[in-house]
Amino acid sequence: MSVFFFCHMTPGRLCEVHFLLGVSDYSASFHFCSSDDLQPVHQGVNPPGEMSFYSDASSDELSDELETLGWYHYDLSRHAAEALLLSNGSDGSYLLRNSNDGPGCFALSVRAKDSVKHFHVTRKDKDGYVFGFNTFATLRDFINHFANQPLLGSDAGTLIVLKCPYPWRVEEPSIYESVRVHTAIQTGRTENDLVPNAPSLGTKEGYLVKQGAFVKNWKQRWFTLNRYELKYFKDKVCEEPIRTLDLRACSAVQFDYSQDRVNCFCLVFPERTFYLCAKTGVEADEWIKILRWKLSHIRKGQ
Repeated sequence: MSVFFFCHMTPGRLCEVHFLLGVSDYSASFHFCSSDDLQPVHQGVNPPGEMSFYSDASSDELSDELETLGWYHYDLSRHAAEALLLSNGSDGSYLLRNSNDGPGCFALSVRAKDSVKHFHVTRKDKDGYVFGFNTFATLRDFINHFANQPLLGSDAGTLIVLKCPYPWRVEEPSIYESVRVHTAIQTGRTENDLVPNAPSLGTKEGYLVKQGAFVKNWKQRWFTLNRYELKYFKDKVCEEPIRTLDLRACSAVQFDYSQDRVNCFCLVFPERTFYLCAKTGVEADEWIKILRWKLSHIRKGQ
């Protein structure tokens, strides 16, 4: 069964994006830091397609032209964006949504295989769109950039082609089930007894170098983080993990300086401490932050 999320609509805003995408008809070789430390890898573009990225509404009917963008999801939360793209999207699906960072801040959420990556987007002013080092004078120029399927590369070893936007309006059937049984299992409970509970998503993936358990050598492995499971594979193309670590049994995640390696951190479990190394300090810091965030949510639920 497909699940779709819809949120209250608020006026959108033009944006400046603080990460880089490939742009058609030129190659790029620059670098900057963001939540995924992105780098353009090569041109990697295709001719613009014929599909429309706009909804039926015209700019005359809306207070902001960003609302004419068919894949702008307004106040869709990070959690809901991840659930939506993982459940119903495909590799390379993306959407634009409001960010929690304040007015004029947005996020581009992109599905990369079995994880969802989020990138900061901010609105500069109403006279154009700034995207990385490029300025787009109109919304249509900005969207045509996405029609060229820009390619994202990261230090984590992940390549993402922005293939197709996930639309805000999705056709749904007006079909409902009939209630045949309706009775209370427990009595005397009130609204205060209703405790919302949902697993935190917060996905991440990438290559890390892991120390062996018995032979203390170091080997590169592909790691994926989804819900409360950290899995590592022999390589990115492998379907079966070597091992799955349940973060509910993890007591701590921290930088480690005991190993003769840089950018190293460790995960402490009752039976073993896992030592991992990232390619850069930024990448190691990102892993530590999201893993600690997971542990904090686990402890809140206990």
